[in-house]
Amino acid sequence: MNDDELKRNLQDLFNDQKLAVLSSNKENQPYPSLIAFTCTEDLKNFIFATLRNSNKFNNIMNNPQVSLLIDNRENQPSDFSNSMAVSVFGLAEEIKEDLNLYKNLYLEKHPYLEDFIRLSDCALLKIHVKKYSIVSQFQKVQEIII
Repeated sequence: MNDDELKRNLQDLFNDQKLAVLSSNKENQPYPSLIAFTCTEDLKNFIFATLRNSNKFNNIMNNPQVSLLIDNRENQPSDFSNSMAVSVFGLAEEIKEDLNLYKNLYLEKHPYLEDFIRLSDCALLKIHVKKYSIVSQFQKVQEIII
C-alpha cells in the first residue's frame, strides 16, 4: 500500500471512529484516558476536549508529549487479520488561536458534546502529529512521519 492509499485509509478510520485512548504522562508513568476526537483533513492535528481540572489536562501542561491509540476492532477472531490499529505520536497544547474554527470542526463529529465544550472550565486541545505507526493484518507495521 503506497502512502496515498495509507493516508486515505487513515482518514476513513479517523472519520469512522469516535473514541481514542490518549496516553499522557503522570509522574513518569503512562496515563491512559478515553477521549472523543476529531482529526483535521490533512492528518496533521487531532482535536479533543477536556476540563482544565482533569488529570489529562494537568499531565499535558506538565509534559506535552502524548500518544493516541485508535483502532477498528470488533472483538471477533477476524480482528487478527482484518483490523487496523494506529498509534499517533505528537505534542499537545491548548488551542488559543482559531478556537471557533476548531470548535466547529469538533462539533461536526460530536454535536452531542456541545454543552460540554461550552463549559467555562472546558479546554479544547490540539495534538500536532509527529508520527503514525499503523499495524494491520496482525503484524504488518508501517510508519508515516508527518
